[in-house]
Amino acid sequence: MRNTRSLAAVGAAVAVLGLTAPTATAGADHTPSNIVALPSTVARGGLMTVTVDGCPQGGTMTSDAFRTTSLTPVAGANDTSRGTTTIRQDARPGSYDITVTVNCSGRRLTRPAAFTVIGGVRAGVGGSSSGRATRADLAIGAGLVAAAVACGGLFWVRRRAERRF
Repeated sequence: MRNTRSLAAVGAAVAVLGLTAPTATAGADHTPSNIVALPSTVARGGLMTVTVDGCPQGGTMTSDAFRTTSLTPVAGANDTSRGTTTIRQDARPGSYDITVTVNCSGRRLTRPAAFTVIGGVRAGVGGSSSGRATRADLAIGAGLVAAAVACGGLFWVRRRAERRF
């Protein structure tokens, strides 16, 4: 019983020491890591928030899809900075990289394919990209109306035939 208690105490001490040791050394290094872009899929003109760990004094972030934006330290988070940016209206749909530069040491980190830009949405027209109905749209619509009229007529004729008997 004594051996079990002493082993548990030693294990707890090693676990506490193991969890605190990396924290003590990470504060002096300040290397940017863990770039997270939210949302990961954004439309042109949309807002995106980028969070970077290992960036306690802030920095800048750049991409082909948005202008250079400042990263500011997050209150209560020791080594985390955050920035919010707007995706350019003329950004082409596809994947984009984010490059982060940390102010404290001038270090850079690039996260490939950090987010994806999709085409913008035209509100009020159902997201369609053309302003008018195409010939295919008209043919499909006409076919659906003709099918509805035929089915309605068949139903009406059958109902009239049932009442005669």
